[in-house]
Amino acid sequence: MGASGNIGRSPPDRGFVIVAVLWILLALSSLAIIFSAYLAASARALAASDLSLQTEALVSAGLELTAYQLTLTDEKTRPQHGAFHFGLDDASVAVTFISEAGRVDLNYASKEMLTGLFVVLGARKDAATEYADRIVGWRTRPAPGSDNVEAARYNALGYSPRQGLFTHVNELALVASIPEAFVDRVLPFVTVFNGSPDVDPAIAAPEVALASGKQQDSFGSPAPAPNGAPAAGSQAPNPQTAASTAQSPCYRIAISIRFRNGHRTTSEAVIALGDKVEPYRVLSWQNDVEPRSLVLPQRRG
Repeated sequence: MGASGNIGRSPPDRGFVIVAVLWILLALSSLAIIFSAYLAASARALAASDLSLQTEALVSAGLELTAYQLTLTDEKTRPQHGAFHFGLDDASVAVTFISEAGRVDLNYASKEMLTGLFVVLGARKDAATEYADRIVGWRTRPAPGSDNVEAARYNALGYSPRQGLFTHVNELALVASIPEAFVDRVLPFVTVFNGSPDVDPAIAAPEVALASGKQQDSFGSPAPAPNGAPAAGSQAPNPQTAASTAQSPCYRIAISIRFRNGHRTTSEAVIALGDKVEPYRVLSWQNDVEPRSLVLPQRRG
């Protein structure tokens, strides 16, 4: 009598059970695939984050060591450029540094020097003069009560000129009349961190030294500027006066990092030297710049 309760019930379909089991196995395998993909993605993200942290730490170490070297001496004997190398953990780090006094300051350079630089870089004399005028107009505040003629030039562009100091060299792309391709040509030779209307020809690029009228030939005489580029002064400098007194507390530092796994990255920063309380300040920092080394002046025999 006790077994009578099962009378009339058919056994479950074996095919249905097999299909259900297969579906469960498929779901479990899909879950395993998703989880493994998640783990792989997490590992890659952690590796990228770890590499980013390593890069930031190594760049900071390069800046610290550069500032340390520069503050070992006083301003009069401080090197204007240099390079060194160090290894840390699984990375090899090459550091080069050079004073910003070797670049033309967009905020303080005279119209004549700007014009000379543009001519040296290939602009026609009339175009170079126009570019220099627009830069001066961008950085100059109009006199009270006068017509803002410079601002009117920008009405068609939809924005107004800063009429104050450049805060970054990339602002040069906003200055009216200067072609974008020419801006790219100018950027390696200009700065906003020199702080002086002059340049130091001993560390300046040949284009900058030539534009300043302070480049000398092998006989100690000023080399002629091509295409009629004007000199910075009305008189040709002699060997005693050719050396500029321009000095800048700011240094541009290129840090190239090569990891043991083959990964390479280059960062560039600008620092301003300070005092004992604050040895230096970072003014600009850019990672993953185009791999290149700062061109350091060659020693003369």
